[in-house]
Amino acid sequence: MDVFSDLIRGVRAHGSLFASSTLSPPWALHFVDGAPLTLCTVIDGAGWLVPEGRPPELLRARETIVVRGPGTFTFVDEVGTTAEPIECGEDCATPEQGGTRHRLGWHDPGGDAGGCGGGQVYGGDGQGYGRGNGPGATTLIVGAYPVRGEISRRLLEALPVVLRADDGGASDAVLDHLAAEVAVDTPGQQVVLDRLLDWMLVCTLREWFDRPGGERPAWWAAQRDPVVGDALRLLHAEPAAPWTVAALAGRTGVSRSTLAKRFADLVGEPPLTYLTRWRMTLAADLLVEQDDATVADVARAVGYSDPFGFSAAFKRVRGANPSEFRGSRRPSPAR
Repeated sequence: MDVFSDLIRGVRAHGSLFASSTLSPPWALHFVDGAPLTLCTVIDGAGWLVPEGRPPELLRARETIVVRGPGTFTFVDEVGTTAEPIECGEDCATPEQGGTRHRLGWHDPGGDAGGCGGGQVYGGDGQGYGRGNGPGATTLIVGAYPVRGEISRRLLEALPVVLRADDGGASDAVLDHLAAEVAVDTPGQQVVLDRLLDWMLVCTLREWFDRPGGERPAWWAAQRDPVVGDALRLLHAEPAAPWTVAALAGRTGVSRSTLAKRFADLVGEPPLTYLTRWRMTLAADLLVEQDDATVADVARAVGYSDPFGFSAAFKRVRGANPSEFRGSRRPSPAR
C-alpha cells in the first residue's frame, strides 16, 4: 500500500453529488456547507468560482478545481453578477430532493424544497436559470466529499485551499465519461457518478502533486525513490510489524545507515518516528470507529503489546491519552 492510496482510501463519494445543472446566465450558486473537499468540473460553458476570502477563479469547459473547506464558495456566471445567489447545502444532496441530475440548482417557487426542488431556478430579477441550452449555458458538476477520520485529515493537510487540475492527462478520459453519464438518466446513475467523481478526484490530486515546482508533501516525492518508496510501502502495508531500522533496511536491500539517512533526507524525519506517527493516526481512527475495542485491543492492532507503552506514545503524539481522545470525538448526547 503506497502512502497516497492509504490516505485517500476514506475519501469517497456516496450520494454526495451536489449539482449536475445546466445553467443559463445570470446565475449564482452559493455552496454553504464548507465541505472538507469539493470538486468542481465544468463540462460545457464557463463560470467563476469565488472562494470565501480568496480571488475568483475562472473555470472553463473541461477544467476542474478542488476546494478545501471549511470555507464556503460561490459559483457565478460573472464576477459581480446580478443574479440572487441560490444557497446549496447538504439538504440538496439527498435522492429525495429530486435524484441525481436535478439535485441542486432547481427551485420550485411554489414548493417548500428550499432551493432543491424539481422546478426552475429563479434569480432575484425573476429570470429563470435552470436547464439552459441557449448561448452562454454552462453545465456544472459539483461533488462534495465528507472527509472523516485522522487518516484522511493527513491528506487534507497536504492540500492548498484551492487547487486546479492541469489540462490533459488521465482526467480527460474521466471527463468524457462524466459528460456522457450526465446526458442520460438511467438506473444506477448515482453509483456511476460517485465512482467517476472518485476517479476524477484521484486524477486531479495526482496531477497537482506531480506538477513541476508545486508545493507537495515530502512523502509524495519520497514514494518515487527506489529505497525510501519501498520502505514507506512496507510501513503502510505492515504497520503493526515489529519494525527496527535494521529490519526495514534488510527488506529494502540497503544498509541501516543508508536507509536512515535517505529516509530522513526525503521524508523529513527518521523511519521509526514516521512509523510511530502513522501508528497513532491509525489508532486514533480505531478508537473512534470501534466503540467496543479496548485500549489494549487498539494497542495490539497497531503493534504495541503493552497498552501502557501505547498510551504514553499516543499522548506524546496526539496530546491526549487514548481514553481522553475517544471521549473528545464522541458526539454530545442530545438534550
